[in-house]
Amino acid sequence: MHDIINNVKASRRRIVIANEDKSPKGLGKDKALINERIRAKEVRLIDENGTNHGIVSTAQALKMAEEAELDLVVISPNQAPPVAKILNYGKYKYELEKKAKEAKKKQHVVDIKEVKVRYKIDTHDYEVRLKNIKKFISQGNKVKIVVTLRGREMQHSQLAIDLANRFIADLANDPVAVEKKPMIEGRNVTAWLVPKS
Repeated sequence: MHDIINNVKASRRRIVIANEDKSPKGLGKDKALINERIRAKEVRLIDENGTNHGIVSTAQALKMAEEAELDLVVISPNQAPPVAKILNYGKYKYELEKKAKEAKKKQHVVDIKEVKVRYKIDTHDYEVRLKNIKKFISQGNKVKIVVTLRGREMQHSQLAIDLANRFIADLANDPVAVEKKPMIEGRNVTAWLVPKS
């Protein structure tokens, strides 16, 4: 009977966390330092109302969190002692994920667009490629111009470099910066253009 009462008390103290890692070594997705996972002897405690209680023993902080029916969460582990806050962990995790999604929406991923040409390009084809480069740059993407050389065309590599420089000269009035000037790389001449910031 005595063992049953002790088990009930122990199960009441243990606060179960949603998506809690059940792997033997604790190497799952959820590595947050909360409740019994906090190994520090002392923490700098902030309660659920935002009041700073200063440095408090972890056991006392856990007791305060339990009384408030909330979790003790380490929000700044790199401090000495770590900063812990009494809060609803599920809500806290949701807010963090929401902020991360908002930040991801605002960032722009820069794509690298490649424009391949031969140095014997026709005037109309050249204008189409130039128009494409302008479009890619206006979308905020990097552009890699590749002038391919085949077989004996390697003897005329200067003509390929001149073509790449012609693209750069024709884009002089656009908001384009040259990241890498035209240079020979294997059987190609490449140049990198980026939008001016």
